[in-house]
Amino acid sequence: LLMRFYDVTKGSISIDGHPIDQISRHSLRSSFGMVLQETWIKNGTVRDNINIGKPDASDEEIIEAAKRSHSWEFIRRLPDKLDTILKEDSLSQGEKQLLCITRVMLCLPPMLILDEATSSVDTRTEIEIQKAMDNLMKGRTSFVIAHRLSTIRDADLILVMKDGDIIEQGNHENLLKKNGFYANLYNSQFAN
Repeated sequence: LLMRFYDVTKGSISIDGHPIDQISRHSLRSSFGMVLQETWIKNGTVRDNINIGKPDASDEEIIEAAKRSHSWEFIRRLPDKLDTILKEDSLSQGEKQLLCITRVMLCLPPMLILDEATSSVDTRTEIEIQKAMDNLMKGRTSFVIAHRLSTIRDADLILVMKDGDIIEQGNHENLLKKNGFYANLYNSQFAN
């Protein structure tokens, strides 16, 4: 709905006061960066996989984005660094996820959609990805879909959904005080 792959059937969505149905799909979609649960790597160099959204990016810009997204650590250890040829199975799931974050970090769109971006990685890699996402979200409107509640603790507004319905909303502290569904879910994930 946000990116107009589907149009709303009731109500409306506005960005900066403009209904999104009055914004071209191309313009609207270029305002979003997405990091999804399912990552993908195309056959090509590391550089080719990062500069998809900004083909004219310099190596300096790519390296800076990689450093901010915490992917430079593994990229610089690859045999040919940015010129290393990648195939679908060349990288671990966490490395692919960091590369996807680097793509978005290079473009720096004003809005983000982060959908379960840490769901299939180990805890150590999750911490690195979380740092990268925290850097990426600074100053941007971000929509974060997560089951791991550690990734949304600092959100301004959390919408708690169950069976397709919003059942609670608030920030982390307020939702814990309500002692409802969110609090139970959070406590079950972080119980000693």
